[in-house]
Amino acid sequence: MKKYLFLLAVLASVSAGAQITKARLQASGLTCAMCSKAVYKALSSVASVEKVTPDIEGSSYDIRFKKDAEIKLDDLSKAVSDAGFSVSGLQVTAKFQNEKVEPNTHLSIDNQLLHFVNVPAQTLNGEKTVRVVDKNFVSEKEAKKYEKLTALKYYASGTMDGKRVYHVTL
Repeated sequence: MKKYLFLLAVLASVSAGAQITKARLQASGLTCAMCSKAVYKALSSVASVEKVTPDIEGSSYDIRFKKDAEIKLDDLSKAVSDAGFSVSGLQVTAKFQNEKVEPNTHLSIDNQLLHFVNVPAQTLNGEKTVRVVDKNFVSEKEAKKYEKLTALKYYASGTMDGKRVYHVTL
């Protein structure tokens, strides 16, 4: 019964007011300009992506999403891995409207369910950037660190009741 009540509390915290606007992706394994170009082309081919601006020196890519596009963060990771590289970091910027967060809060943003890990209780308003800390978006060592910071057991699978959950921190 406690699990059921907890799940209801989690789902009650889901919000439709926030919107993802952009992201910054850090790639690893790049050794030359050709590698950077391959990742740039792969990210540019993702359906929800409007524009990609590469930073070759920093091995990072600023990504702007198409307005009203269905955004799937896993599509970014898949594009990079299909190009032969890996993601070592992803920061997502969204517009929030009076969203209260604390550890283990869930928010739905553009059909992406975000689970906040290791954050102080606060209210998010305006544009804020969250860092995705799932295993496909950070190093294995860092993923293990964040797994220990949540009481919920679906961190490893990344799914809850069949829905993809992205673990994020501020």
